[in-house]
Amino acid sequence: MSEDVNLTLDTRQTLGKAVHQLRRDGLIPGVIHDHGKTSVPVMGKYNDVHKAYRTAGKHHPLKLKVGNKTYTALIKNAEFNPKTNLLDHIVFGAVQADERVTTEIPVRLSEDIPAERASLIVINQLDSVEVEALASSLPDELIVDASGLVEIGDKLTVADIVAPAGVVILTEPEHAIATVYEPSALAAANDAAGGDAEPEEPASTAETAEGPAEESASGSDAETPPKE
Repeated sequence: MSEDVNLTLDTRQTLGKAVHQLRRDGLIPGVIHDHGKTSVPVMGKYNDVHKAYRTAGKHHPLKLKVGNKTYTALIKNAEFNPKTNLLDHIVFGAVQADERVTTEIPVRLSEDIPAERASLIVINQLDSVEVEALASSLPDELIVDASGLVEIGDKLTVADIVAPAGVVILTEPEHAIATVYEPSALAAANDAAGGDAEPEEPASTAETAEGPAEESASGSDAETPPKE
């Protein structure tokens, strides 16, 4: 995405539980964190804020206009109401174009996957990776070459991602992105577990009788944005 994402916000005096009325009025409360300075409570029209979130995600800088001030910022957190699935609160982090930032970038497999042409199942195991880069150089997504997914047991890991110049991937390189499984093995595992089975690591043709290497799992705790 090369075009700027622009969003006009207003400063917000309404804090605490009173923000419920803002939501009823079609406004979304938020806050801008700016390099240790006093945070700026803001609000914006629901449709405008939601559109900006859908367009920029957490990896594309936005141009925020708040009164007579402008900010370049990344969306740090977006909180949704668990009952209505509507956007409830948004947190922005101001950045400089020449500042190195850490954020998550979506990962996508390339379109042509030989294993799928052979009627095998490819399970995606990672949707995004953590990266560090200049705010102005953050890619919108990282596409992984899936041509090596051919046989049962073939896998792609974070180490297979070719990052653009200046982008450092922080996620563990051995973390699996996608693995090829045999359909009948998945079906049997699901039947045995009542439909909720997690597929075991398939044996590949390159493995010895000692079995597959142990794969580590990683996860991250979701940050809860401040409610005001």
